[in-house]
Amino acid sequence: MADRTPPLAVEELRALVAGGEIDTVVLAFPDMQGRLQGKRFAAPFFLDEVLEHGTEGCNYLLAVDTEMNTVDGYAMSSWERGYGDFAMRPDLTTLRRIPWHEGTALLVADLAWNDGSPVVAAPRQILRRQLDRLAELGCTAHVGTELEFIVFKDTYEQAWDAGYRGLTPANQYNIDYSVLGTGRVEPLLRRIRNEMAGAGLTVESAKGECNPGQHEIVFRYDEALVTCDQHALYKTGAKEIAAQEGVSLTFMAKYNEREGNSCHIHLSLQDADGNNAMAGAPDDPGGMSPLMRHFLAGQLAALRDFSLLYAPQINSYKRFRPGSFAPTAVAWGHDNRTCALRVVGHGRSLRFENRLPGGDVNPYLAVAGLVAAGLYGVEQELELPEACAGNAYTADYAHVPTTLREAAELWENSPVAKAAFGDEVVAHYRNMARVELDAFDSAVTDWELRRSFERL
Repeated sequence: MADRTPPLAVEELRALVAGGEIDTVVLAFPDMQGRLQGKRFAAPFFLDEVLEHGTEGCNYLLAVDTEMNTVDGYAMSSWERGYGDFAMRPDLTTLRRIPWHEGTALLVADLAWNDGSPVVAAPRQILRRQLDRLAELGCTAHVGTELEFIVFKDTYEQAWDAGYRGLTPANQYNIDYSVLGTGRVEPLLRRIRNEMAGAGLTVESAKGECNPGQHEIVFRYDEALVTCDQHALYKTGAKEIAAQEGVSLTFMAKYNEREGNSCHIHLSLQDADGNNAMAGAPDDPGGMSPLMRHFLAGQLAALRDFSLLYAPQINSYKRFRPGSFAPTAVAWGHDNRTCALRVVGHGRSLRFENRLPGGDVNPYLAVAGLVAAGLYGVEQELELPEACAGNAYTADYAHVPTTLREAAELWENSPVAKAAFGDEVVAHYRNMARVELDAFDSAVTDWELRRSFERL
């Protein structure tokens, strides 16, 4: 990745701490679910000790389930291994102020073992490895993520007490592109937009979506790792701002039987001169370079095997329904929203969009999957099939996995995944899926109670 000017330089941080404007520094890393985990430090202590030497965190943070329960099956961390520490090393390019917390700055950390070797199953390291492979091709990946969420008038505590049922959405009807509808919650949306800008993100727009209370805020695309760091920060910050405003919002992929929360991911490649490596010569089919055609063919070839990276939760697979604007077909098309892969733009803006991920996606894993799939297509010189020009929902294409169990089995048995990510990473995230499936299989749901309590 090219050298970057961070949103906040260390020298600026020192001055702000000395002047009393910054008193707290957060050091955090993305966990398996893409959530930020870490510590808050007194700012002077951070500058004196942590800035140079880093800090430690329990290695169980990459070996627990969504509810932070210790579970078995992970090679890196267990009771037998004593649940020791790994090192959290600050990435100074990520230093920034956090406007929604007074007097606070934040950095993202990379994880390493005590001998200095990287924690290869850490999401940020997984992405770094794939970006290093891409760099050998002479390219960098530029990425944009489009996160949707649903806003409720209930606080997070009220939602918890209600079992997340019967909540009041911030809008009562479909407000897709409605200026009136977004105006109802503009104070919240405006605060999120402006305070993300204050944290160094470049805001593009906000719009309403289809599900009552559903909205989307979009940020400018950037280099892949930068975008993923900003994605994780945005999800955390949006929830924290919502809580401060006395409301709640969810990014879960499918909150109810209506439209789910998507996270479409756009990706383009730049060459060493900063040109779009996906754009072809005037006589290239579809305006796509041979590199893009191979890269896109790799997406199709690995899409089912890599679905665990794009749809990591049981709830993720509830989105994939015909006519839902979430994909069901392993197909690509030019500006065709019925396909899993959508090619948009032209010339400098030419790119593709993967429409599988939902709002619950871990962006580091998903983007790593996109890069690895593309590299597979380039290395194998895969040919791109014809584009889908009609309704992919009703056409004869392979189907995306319909359950987490199917996706996990495809991932576990994929030679493409093992070659790209290594056995350790494949086993680690297969176990993550196993843990979630075991928990769900043992749960008694409200659906079962409604259907069975009296009538069976």
